[in-house]
Amino acid sequence: MTAPLLALREGHSAAAVGLLMSLFALTQVFLALPAGRYADRHGLRRPLRLSVSAAMVGAGLAAAFPVFPVLCLSALLTGGATGAATIALQRHVGRAADNSTQLKQVFSWLAIGPAASNFLGPFSAGLMIDHGGFRSAFLLMAALPLVSWFWVRTARELPPVIRPEGHSGNRAWDLLSEPMFRRLLLVNWLLASCWDVHTFVLPVLGHERGLSASVIGSILGGFAVAAALIRVLLPLLAARLSEWATIAGAMAMTAALFGIYPLLDAPLAMGLCSVLLGFALGSVQPMIMSMLHQITPEHRHGEAVAMRVMAINASSVTMPMLFGLAGAVIGISAVFWVTGAVVAGGTRLAFGLSRPDTAASAYRP
Repeated sequence: MTAPLLALREGHSAAAVGLLMSLFALTQVFLALPAGRYADRHGLRRPLRLSVSAAMVGAGLAAAFPVFPVLCLSALLTGGATGAATIALQRHVGRAADNSTQLKQVFSWLAIGPAASNFLGPFSAGLMIDHGGFRSAFLLMAALPLVSWFWVRTARELPPVIRPEGHSGNRAWDLLSEPMFRRLLLVNWLLASCWDVHTFVLPVLGHERGLSASVIGSILGGFAVAAALIRVLLPLLAARLSEWATIAGAMAMTAALFGIYPLLDAPLAMGLCSVLLGFALGSVQPMIMSMLHQITPEHRHGEAVAMRVMAINASSVTMPMLFGLAGAVIGISAVFWVTGAVVAGGTRLAFGLSRPDTAASAYRP
């Protein structure tokens, strides 16, 4: 939130802000597969140590030189660090689960972390901007990765996975030959685009309506709190929920909320819509990750997670630029409506995810 607000206050256009936001995902597109293979070889701690270092450098540069070119460099560094850390964490947690119920539970617990940070980041950054300026907000963001390293530095590494005979020449792109995997990636892309729309368009919408940084941060924070709350509940309900039905329901609810969101002017009403959207989108990632680990073999989990990260971030590179251009041409409100219509049309794809066991049997070596 801090980088696009600074760019807007410096007079940059919505298209330029869209370019800046897309850079957070650009590094992840190119580093995802190498990061996945690196995690398959080295486990958890080594990738995380490198990611923490890159994130601190990126945010520190933005604090030292808060100008648009440096913000772009900072976006590349912090975005790449986030992607590499996510791949290593998700691979580690998925391997620690013993069955599908545990997969939903552990990924629900893991997903609480990003949801909590999505509240802590915008809310604290908004307060720092209003009371201490943009430099202080960037300095705070540079310090937060150290907290992550403090909690994982003593994590126990799991035994390495031995690649079965006959699979040494497999390429990551071979995973796309499985229809279930392709469908899962497409559904994930649609819902990730909704997350990107909300993250990018809401600050622009709030800026247009004269809302302060603290109010915008609070609205985004409400979204994050709701996403975290639903993820706290999911482990308790994991045995009763099916992945495909949860995903389909989230897509339908997201489409409806995107139709309503631009019609709201009051911060309280926008905050309520943000909370409901957080409930919908917050329930998706644990279900996606549970299915992903069920339909791919264990020795390729790192690659499969990397393919997912690369797919959603490839769209995140282009979508913010598209959002910015579309907002300049048809208006920011129309971006919400078009995205909602696309998600509504794609809801039927979720019903095709109802039989992951068939795909799993085709993958197992």
